[in-house]
Amino acid sequence: VSDASGCSMIALLHTGAAKFLQNLLSRARQAVSPLLPAGVLKGFSSIVSRKLASHGFGASMAAMSSFPPQRYHYFLVLDFEATCDKPQIHPQEIIEFPILKLNGRTMEIESTFHMYVQPVVHPQLTPFCTELTGIIQGMVDGQPSLQQVLERVDEWMAKEGLLDPSVKSIFVTCGDWDLKVMLPGQCQYLGLPVADYFKQWINLKKAYSFAMGSWPKNGLLDMNKGLNLQHIGRPHSGIDDCKNIANIMKTLAHRGFIFKQTSKPF
Repeated sequence: VSDASGCSMIALLHTGAAKFLQNLLSRARQAVSPLLPAGVLKGFSSIVSRKLASHGFGASMAAMSSFPPQRYHYFLVLDFEATCDKPQIHPQEIIEFPILKLNGRTMEIESTFHMYVQPVVHPQLTPFCTELTGIIQGMVDGQPSLQQVLERVDEWMAKEGLLDPSVKSIFVTCGDWDLKVMLPGQCQYLGLPVADYFKQWINLKKAYSFAMGSWPKNGLLDMNKGLNLQHIGRPHSGIDDCKNIANIMKTLAHRGFIFKQTSKPF
């Protein structure tokens, strides 16, 4: 079938068949559960599920039993680490640039961009910065400049299909600092342009407060605690923070939360 209506009809029939088979499996499970040991019943269900998946029903059944669809095809989870000290140094410079590409339908990580960045204004990391972030001098020495990393981000975005106008994606950060303050501030200092895709984002703290009714004062630690999640990795590691953000988003999505842009247009 080549026309759109025909494809829609096939998709409808496909989904209807999956729903029918899912109901049939559920009724069969209820009927035989008093007669069979739990292990046998679990094995039977697993075999049937694999058979359905082999005929293309797995994805539609998983989608029906998981969570409502999101507004975006992809979420781009980002968390910078930057040069720092007490008292704070100026200007701060990004030294870790991680992005996780999160599928908006499955909420699973599909791709990772992760680079360290060499600071140029204050090239020597302070002991405070290393203790806070876990980033040592050897991890940034000889690494690309921010301009070079931004060029590679753009190449990665293109390779992942994220620059296609028909693909809806949005960045997600733990707070507004990364994309409202840090990146535009450093780009202005260096005379670099800021790509349009960095100019709208979801602040996870705001999303969490909408979903849970309380503001996470301690950021990721409070959100993990509120959702009974284990913290992944070490705090203030950019890539580990991204993994925690992704895990929190997946948990909220499974609870039925729909993520929306929280930043104001530039």
